[in-house]
Amino acid sequence: MTAYEPPGPGTGPADGPGPAAGPGTAAGPASGPDPAGYDAVVLAGGGARRLGGADKPGLRVGGRALLDRVLAACVGARTTVVVADHRPTARPVTWAREDPPGGGPLAALAAGLGLTTEEHVVVVSADLPFLAEPTVGRLVSVLAASDADGVLLTDSDGRDQPLVAAYRAPALRRELAALAGDRGERGGRADLTGLPLRRLTGALRLIRVPDAVASFDCDTWDDIATARARIREHGHVLDEWITAAKDELGIDLDVDTGVLLDLARDAAHGVARPAAPLTTFLVGYAAGRAGGGPEAVAEAARKATALAQRWAQEAADSGPAPAAGKPDVAPDATPDTRPDA
Repeated sequence: MTAYEPPGPGTGPADGPGPAAGPGTAAGPASGPDPAGYDAVVLAGGGARRLGGADKPGLRVGGRALLDRVLAACVGARTTVVVADHRPTARPVTWAREDPPGGGPLAALAAGLGLTTEEHVVVVSADLPFLAEPTVGRLVSVLAASDADGVLLTDSDGRDQPLVAAYRAPALRRELAALAGDRGERGGRADLTGLPLRRLTGALRLIRVPDAVASFDCDTWDDIATARARIREHGHVLDEWITAAKDELGIDLDVDTGVLLDLARDAAHGVARPAAPLTTFLVGYAAGRAGGGPEAVAEAARKATALAQRWAQEAADSGPAPAAGKPDVAPDATPDTRPDA
């Protein structure tokens, strides 16, 4: 398990650059578009012994399977290989399996790596509930800008997390081949069964990026409970819900949720409370009819917001009914247009 600590200033994955780092350490460079293509290998075939043998990749945090959360973080990969038995996933992947199954992380990594072609490969486990696409992009960006063999995250205690990392594929292949050569063959194939990851990473030149949140992994039921509680915290719950809903509905669209929330508020206050969800639904439907995309959503929201504001203005201008004997003057009447002028 990697201990989870709530992010403070400078500790979260989106906090941008920190102070200059010493040798072998990156201080959290700002995330951005990946400067190079990458493949991803997701190790999802462990035995989950501390979870009583539960199907860990299928356990849900925030309504989404842990494996699907990790796959969403690796959406930028040109090829994503999952090393595990086949299962339904929210995103298309390529499947691989170490032989024999359960041979450990190095054997699984070798099986997945054999199906990749890019120079950079992101290697992650399937139990990282807080891993996000910007963090993956940051790892690849740091690697591409360096001459290191790999870039990995460290947890809140400063421990290396080699299964939240980006590596140069040639370096991995070189060291895996050397380890296999040292072990010899079993049944006519290279034998990496049971070897720990440190046998691989100890031979690589690595850069370390501290990130206590993205490196948090779920090894126990307490870890699962911690992850489920964290996403319901006030600062996370809305983004988590929107992401989960988009995945469930098959929507791959980034829109300004603030615009939609403002629209819902205006519709609720200016028309009636039930108008808020119905109006946002109609905006989505209209945007879909217009071809979809963030621009279509923004334009439909703009029109609906203007309409809601006109309704609110009419209610404010109408005010109480005129008293008996007083003229019913239009709210926008001028002195020379009054009926009794």
